[in-house]
Amino acid sequence: MSSHMIAICVLALMFVIATALPINMGVIAFVGAFLVGSVVAGMQAKAIMAGFPAELFLTLVGITFLFAQAQNNGTIDWLVRLAVRAVGGRIAAIPWVMFAITAVLTSVGAVSPAAVAIIAPIALGFAAKYNINPLMMGMMVVHGAQGGGFSPISIYGGITNKVVQEAGLPISELTTALTSLGVNLAVSAVLFFVFGGMKLMRQTAPRGATSGGGIGISPFGPPVAVAAQGPQIYGDAENEAASEERLTAQRSASAAAGVGGTQGTGGVAGAAREALDKGPDLHQVVTVVGLIALAVLTLMYKLDIGFVAISIGLLISLLSPQVQKRAIGQVSWPEIMLIVGVSTYVGVMQKMGTITWVGDSVASLTSPLMVALLLLFVGAIVSAFASSTAVLGSLIPLAVPFLASGTGVDPIGFIAAMAVASTIVDVSPFSTNGALVLASAQHIDRDVFLRQLMIYGGIVTLVAPVVVWLLFVVL
Repeated sequence: MSSHMIAICVLALMFVIATALPINMGVIAFVGAFLVGSVVAGMQAKAIMAGFPAELFLTLVGITFLFAQAQNNGTIDWLVRLAVRAVGGRIAAIPWVMFAITAVLTSVGAVSPAAVAIIAPIALGFAAKYNINPLMMGMMVVHGAQGGGFSPISIYGGITNKVVQEAGLPISELTTALTSLGVNLAVSAVLFFVFGGMKLMRQTAPRGATSGGGIGISPFGPPVAVAAQGPQIYGDAENEAASEERLTAQRSASAAAGVGGTQGTGGVAGAAREALDKGPDLHQVVTVVGLIALAVLTLMYKLDIGFVAISIGLLISLLSPQVQKRAIGQVSWPEIMLIVGVSTYVGVMQKMGTITWVGDSVASLTSPLMVALLLLFVGAIVSAFASSTAVLGSLIPLAVPFLASGTGVDPIGFIAAMAVASTIVDVSPFSTNGALVLASAQHIDRDVFLRQLMIYGGIVTLVAPVVVWLLFVVL
C-alpha cells in the first residue's frame, strides 16, 4: 500500500473511531499526524508541527471567548427576550424569531451546537405551550444556526475561507454566506408551511398568557439563557466566577426592583421584567457595541479577527474580572481541539503530496461534474454522523487539486455547495444539533420524535447534495 493510501485510510479510520466512541477527533488527528508523518513520511516533529494552524487557533479562541462573555453577562438573554417580546401575540412569528436568533448567534461567532443548546429549549418550550409542531420548531432552530454559520466572522466561515485562501483558489465570502443563509431559509419556509404555518398565522396568544398584551418573555420564566455550563468548566476559577455572577445578578435584580435586600422568586422575576423594560445594563451595552465593532473592524478594515475578538473580550473582562475566569473555561476547547487537530493532519497530507495525488486520481475517474457530486455526497453523509467542522477542514483540501486543474467546475460555486451540503445535514439526530433538539422536546413521545428526526435527516442527506450541485455547480 502506498503512503498516500495509508494516509487516506488513517483519515477514514479517524472518522470511524470518533463516530463510534466518545473520543475527540482532534486528539486522534494529532496522534495520526505524528504517526503518519514520522513513520510513513519520515518527517521530523518540527515539520509536522508546521502544519498547526496558529491563525485559525487564535480566531477560534477569540470568538468563542467573546461569545462566552456575551452569554455570561446576560447579553444573549436580553437579546432573546427583546426579540420574543417584539412579536407581540403573533404565534406564527415565534419559529422565525428562533431562526433569526440562532442565525445571529452563529454569524457573530457562536459555535453552532452552543447556539442550538441555548435556543432549542426555549423554542421547544414555546412549541409545547402554543401547540406548534415540535419537528418544525426544532428544525427552524438548527437551520437558523446553519444559515448564519458562514458569515466571515463565524466559525464555519473562518475555517472555510482560510482553507480556500491558503489553497490559492478564488473565493467570495459573501457568496458562501448568502448561499448558506438562502438555502436554509428556503428549507425553513417549506417546513413552516408543511407543518402548520398557515394555521399558526390565524392564531394569537391568549391575553392571559401574555405579558403586556404580547407573548410572555419566556414560557417558563426568567432566565431565558443562562451562563454556559459543561464538563469543560472546572477548578477554582469556576467557583469564583460563579460566586461573582450570583452577586452581580443579585445586585442587578435588587437595583431593578428598587430594594437593597434579598427578594423572593416573584420579586426576582418582576425585577427581570422591569430590567427588560428599562433596557440593557452597562455590561450588555458594551458587549453589543463590541460585537458591532468586531464586524466593522474585520469586514471593513480587514483586521485579524482573532486579535480583534480577544481585544474586545479583554475590554468586557475589565468590567467583571472574576466573570472573565469563567469565560476562559467556556471557550469551546473540544471544538478547537478537533479543528486544529484535523488541520494539522491535513497539513501532513499536504506535505506528503497526498492532497494533490487524491485530486488528480479522482479527477481522472469520471466527468468533473460527477466528481463534484461525489464529493458533495461524501461531505453530507460523513457530516450527518461526524463533525461538520472536521468535514470542512478535510474535504475542501482534498477537492483543491480537482478545482485547480481546469476541469471547468467553478471553485466559488463548488465551495458554496460543499459548505451547505456538509452542514445542513446537522438536522440528523446523530449529530450534536439534532441530538440537542431531541433532548429539548417537551410533552411528546420521544421515540416518535426520534423517528421523525431520522426520516427528515435522511431526506436532507440524500436530497441536499443533489439540489446544491444543480444550483451552484451545474447551472
